[in-house]
Amino acid sequence: MVVGSVLTAALALVALPGLAGSKPPRPMDPVPVSAFQSLSVPANDARSVGPIVGFDAAFVSGDVLTADTTLIEPGVAPTLGPVGRPSLDQPDPSTGKVRKLAKSTLRGEATFYDNGTTAMRLPRGTTVIICGKAGCIERVVNDYGPIKPSRVVDLYRPDFFKICGCALWSGITMVTVYVY
Repeated sequence: MVVGSVLTAALALVALPGLAGSKPPRPMDPVPVSAFQSLSVPANDARSVGPIVGFDAAFVSGDVLTADTTLIEPGVAPTLGPVGRPSLDQPDPSTGKVRKLAKSTLRGEATFYDNGTTAMRLPRGTTVIICGKAGCIERVVNDYGPIKPSRVVDLYRPDFFKICGCALWSGITMVTVYVY
């Protein structure tokens, strides 16, 4: 009982320093003027200074401003330059999905296995679109394989049957792989 009351009193002194006689905060005293000294920095032609040269070719942009460069102010029509926008032959967006061009295309056999990965002989993290008879899927390569050179890709079993359009006892299907 005595030990408990002594511990409570010690805790109160530590936790509540205002009650134990600590000083209230006060503003800092000003710095006396005698603490400052004058400092002399010589600046004359006797010191050694390296030459200041311009930037090297790595810092030059595709074009530079010169004294005779003409700048077009905002709101002022240019006298020379393009008079219209070029027309481009764009695919009609209403015709369906439009896919960007692949870096390369592979055709060959695909197989499946049950460890939940997409395995190809490409670097991990490569995005691929794999198309078979039943459709296409987009995946990221996250394993290295397959071992046989005639095979292009090893797929996770649900992905394999999503694109193959074949019976459940099938183990190989022909696919086209678009590498991005």
